Amino acid sequence: MDIEEIRAVLGRLGALVGEHYVFPEVGAEVRDRLATAVADGRYDELRTPEELAERVTADLQLGNRDKHLRLIFRRDGLPDETDPAAEEAHWRRRAELDAGGMARVERLDGNIGLLEIRPLLYPLELAASAVTAALSLLASTDALLLDLRRCLGGSPDQVAFICTYLLDSDEPVHLQDLVNPGDGTTRQFWTSAYVPGPRFAKDKPIWVLTSPATFSGGEELAYNLQQFKRATIVGEQTGGGAHPRRGFKLHEQLEASVPVARSVNQVSGTNWEGTGVTPDLAVPAEQAFAEAYRRAAEHVIGLPAEPERNSVTDEARTVLGPVAVAG
Repeated sequence: MDIEEIRAVLGRLGALVGEHYVFPEVGAEVRDRLATAVADGRYDELRTPEELAERVTADLQLGNRDKHLRLIFRRDGLPDETDPAAEEAHWRRRAELDAGGMARVERLDGNIGLLEIRPLLYPLELAASAVTAALSLLASTDALLLDLRRCLGGSPDQVAFICTYLLDSDEPVHLQDLVNPGDGTTRQFWTSAYVPGPRFAKDKPIWVLTSPATFSGGEELAYNLQQFKRATIVGEQTGGGAHPRRGFKLHEQLEASVPVARSVNQVSGTNWEGTGVTPDLAVPAEQAFAEAYRRAAEHVIGLPAEPERNSVTDEARTVLGPVAVAG
């Protein structure tokens, strides 16, 4: 990249932050600070989009530490958000290649379900059928391990859809609001009165596995289940990104990520921005599976005996000596 191209990219970035950032005063301050850095030639010696993204992101987050506020280097390029057809085709292909985010769906020994969601919670129109298939398969298990250790974010609509299966409430549940100060709107997110396929019964326990890489939409899912006392969080503190973002293409390999709203959970009245989701059981992320699987197996062993369950109970007893560490 030459100097003029860099300055053009950063000029548009500053304008977008000033116009759309969730906290207008902070957005204006970041915009002005970026403009001063550009005028002072802070980025003139950089030559690659990757170098520029790294340096600018560090500067954008000074003081506010908002991890959603970034200049992102996209190695494989990205579609233009002003071309809806191209953008939809791009994300549909991504979702297809990622199995709708349902990376691992398995009945573990002991009739314990495992659902790993990564890398993203894709929008409903791209992945609702994959979520339905995964959760329908696991509905008859006695406990669930929900692995979000590599879930980097995604759609709040998908979060609400999954919560509908897992909260198993007779009435819709108000989960959270997204407050957008830019246009003065508030969007509410509720569980649905209906979902295709069986729900995961409310008397069955859920353990959610987290890591520092768990971020944004992945954190929202963990936070909702924790706040509504539906799951036990096992692992490490998550990344701490609660401000939904919009992406803007600035260059073939550079995307502006600008937070445009703030989350308000209906139980806590706040969110996990800057702090992350705090585990109920704090263990290193690589040990979270073993800890949760052990507890799930203990739960299965304690269920009422019946002839048909003997083989399942035997499996659970085998699990306890020892449980695999990695998962």
